[in-house]
Amino acid sequence: MNLYEPHRVRIAGLVDETPDTRTFRLEFLDPEVARTFDFKTGQFGEYSAFGAGECTFCIASSPTRAGYIECSFKTVGKATTALRALSVGDTMGFRGPYGNHFPLEKMEGSSLVFVAGGIGLAPVRSVIWNALDLRGKFRDVTIVYGARSVSDLVYKRELADWGARPDVKLHQTVDPGGETPDWKGEIGFVPTVLEKAAPSATNAYAVVCGPPIMIKFTLPVLRKLGFADERIYTTLENRMKCGIGKCGRCNIGPVYVCKDGPVFTAEELAKLPPEF
Repeated sequence: MNLYEPHRVRIAGLVDETPDTRTFRLEFLDPEVARTFDFKTGQFGEYSAFGAGECTFCIASSPTRAGYIECSFKTVGKATTALRALSVGDTMGFRGPYGNHFPLEKMEGSSLVFVAGGIGLAPVRSVIWNALDLRGKFRDVTIVYGARSVSDLVYKRELADWGARPDVKLHQTVDPGGETPDWKGEIGFVPTVLEKAAPSATNAYAVVCGPPIMIKFTLPVLRKLGFADERIYTTLENRMKCGIGKCGRCNIGPVYVCKDGPVFTAEELAKLPPEF
């Protein structure tokens, strides 16, 4: 078996989330792979446009929804530009799933606080839908999400769905200057809005994903609210390449993000070398 040979997948649907961010819905061409494929929320894959290279993205859909997987990506280089050129019905490659996952089963019976910025909502989206599809197993669900501007908010239709649910507390925000005349959400940075929302840390877990600078300033807010580091989860997916611990690109000290992660607690992050 060639570890680097991807499964062939067909693009069954696409959504342009923002001017530079697109979501693909992918279906496996091999019926046996389609039948047996399984993953856990937080895991990632390697997505390829044949002849152009591979990109590392999380699986943005929930494992509770069978028959397809989804990924979201920004167009930033050669490979993502090639992926962006593909259309519904085209074939591309997928390797995975790789890495560890968010321990949602450990969180059952607890409240969940999701904090995300920009495209960092993609891995969080997987956990949110997983939890909402199993809603009776969790207590309060709070979502704090922000982006630079209204046009940079991803999954706008799902944000509307979550905001309309009586069992979800949604707080949306954009950076100062990023609002539009009809914007009804908050204006401010994610850590500030999180502190204002002040979700209870009692019997709760937090999941945080987004730009490193956002995570840097969000962790102290969560600690101030009473969240212990071992109950705060985040990802380091931006550092991975091969997915199987061979290329060495993602190592931080003794840790290989693609094998030991990409999901880490804040407690685990605190033990990593300063280069992180």
